[in-house]
Amino acid sequence: MIIGVGIDVVPVDRFAESLVRTPGLRNRLFTASEQETPAGGQRTGESLAARFAAKEAVAKALGAPGDLHWHDAEVTVGEHGRPHLEIRGTVAGRAAQLGVTSWHISMSHDGGIASAVVVAEGFGRGDDA
Repeated sequence: MIIGVGIDVVPVDRFAESLVRTPGLRNRLFTASEQETPAGGQRTGESLAARFAAKEAVAKALGAPGDLHWHDAEVTVGEHGRPHLEIRGTVAGRAAQLGVTSWHISMSHDGGIASAVVVAEGFGRGDDA
């Protein structure tokens, strides 16, 4: 059963400018592991923008509660570059409250835009509080 779906898009250049303009933002939004991208330069900006879009999509899939912590949703890369979502803390708590048991995540970047779609799947608890 689908519990929630989230989607987000991020302009890559604007996001990269925010990271330069605001010291500490990169560390506040991303875990150390997420900040380590395989390619440098523009690809790093695209990868981080896509990860940010994924985190925003996770929040939307969970009903957009305002108390989620950025580091409690971590995008990892599995075999063949497939993205995975690791959750803990506030995100895991909200997911458990809603009955989420698995996640599906897709990220992309092209034409200066990064995007992500997240599907939360589970048995559902019927409470969306």
